[in-house]
Amino acid sequence: MSDTPFREVLRGFPDELTKEISFSMVEGNELRMVVRKERFGDMVAHLHAQGGRLISLHATDERSVIGAFKLHALLDMSEQGIITVACPIEPDDPRFTSLVPKINAANWYEREIQDMFGLVSVGHPDPRPLILYDDWPQGVYPLRKDFNPAIPVPRIPQEYRYRMVEGEGVFEIPVGPVHAGVIEPGHFRFSVAGEPILRLEIRLGYTHRGVEKLSEAIPYEKGVFLAERISGDTSVAHSTAYCQTLERLSGTEVPERAEYLRTIFLEMERLYNHVGDIAGIALDTAFSVPAAQGYILKERMLELNERLTGSRLLRSVNILGGVSLDITSDDIVMLLSAMVRLKLEFEDLCRRMLSSNSMLDRVETTGMLSKEVAEGLGCVGPAARASGIGRDVRKDHPYAAYKNLSFLVPRQTRGDVKARMMVRMDEVRESFSIIEQALDGMPGGPSAVEMKEVPPNLSGFSLVEAPRGETMHWILAGDGKPFRHKIRDPSFCNWLAMEFAVLGDIVPDFPLINKSFSLSYAGNDL
Repeated sequence: MSDTPFREVLRGFPDELTKEISFSMVEGNELRMVVRKERFGDMVAHLHAQGGRLISLHATDERSVIGAFKLHALLDMSEQGIITVACPIEPDDPRFTSLVPKINAANWYEREIQDMFGLVSVGHPDPRPLILYDDWPQGVYPLRKDFNPAIPVPRIPQEYRYRMVEGEGVFEIPVGPVHAGVIEPGHFRFSVAGEPILRLEIRLGYTHRGVEKLSEAIPYEKGVFLAERISGDTSVAHSTAYCQTLERLSGTEVPERAEYLRTIFLEMERLYNHVGDIAGIALDTAFSVPAAQGYILKERMLELNERLTGSRLLRSVNILGGVSLDITSDDIVMLLSAMVRLKLEFEDLCRRMLSSNSMLDRVETTGMLSKEVAEGLGCVGPAARASGIGRDVRKDHPYAAYKNLSFLVPRQTRGDVKARMMVRMDEVRESFSIIEQALDGMPGGPSAVEMKEVPPNLSGFSLVEAPRGETMHWILAGDGKPFRHKIRDPSFCNWLAMEFAVLGDIVPDFPLINKSFSLSYAGNDL
């Protein structure tokens, strides 16, 4: 270990415990270690105390291989790289000590593991089901290998117990899961005393589709189509993370031209998402003219996507080994010309919104999320950057062509609706610049190569900065298809933050705060 870049993060951890750990390095910037179950929590907590940010905590059912389940914790140690800590869990004692008392960000991960694998998080402050429906029977765990999704599961009526705020004058307002607008299902239960919100409890899972289980039965090349449909407005980000994971496992080197094209498509996806979110904030403040202007601008961006790729949502542009289409010199001229017009229209939209005192009154100091809370919950993307956390995968762990391009990571500090809106406005400007740089520096050569075979029993992951933030795909390779496919959409990291952001605000401001976070129900409900 003395020659690795990770030696500093283990300083302070007892030497006698370090001797129990087996280490392995992957590509020089990732350290993997396997510890005993009794040491798992201590090691992860130690790394977290050294500045490690929890990327994911998930389980695998490897009883057919090693006779045990496994827990995997991925931590980002910033410039030092990424550390994976794993531990086996024996089937006859499926318990592990909860990390939540020391790492708040582990909360939903552990509840998910309990639901899907039946591994019990001892000491978790809120062990209620997270994903499984109220009538799902105990003892049936969908991500265990012996679960057969083709066999109907008998339902047993049960009551889900919401947490109550008691006291004189306290009322509960249940909202959803069915909503009046074109919106996916989610239940929001407000506790109020007068107008201010005392507590919000969010319950999701109504659109859970079993994507990770389904992926285990799909060949790698077909999995790209599944990845694109995890969350419809982030097709490129999810498919890029999926493809990069398998390309890394197989040792396939994607052509440089494909990396530039992926970067362009990723930024085009960011553009229409951010512009749509900005328009949505205007709409929820009843500022109808800029809202209409923003939605028209988003529509023009979607039409541009279709002209360039044949798909408004940029579907089917990624394939294993590169991209499925190339762009011509005429396409580049068309795209650059369109960017000029879009930039002018976008700046006009920003001027209208930021010059309205009535709108600024609605968004300033509304839905405030402190840096401390955002850090503690492991928030990602614009929601984190608006609270002063300057993380961005494109800078921190560059992929595709980002390492060759110059751009800033916009950041605000107030953590309110306005800050989240401003971060998106600045990111739109950076996306325009990134696309122009990528088009100007586009290398020649092929846009795809044939992907090599993925050896079984290897594991790897990829991080991609989607419009909502850091997206992760982690795969343990099987025979021509994933043995285990863990997907972590950025929304999974940010939903809990909204329970804090609404405190002290009024219920009519909730739609505005919700839109400023712009979280995906489907992305969360895998």
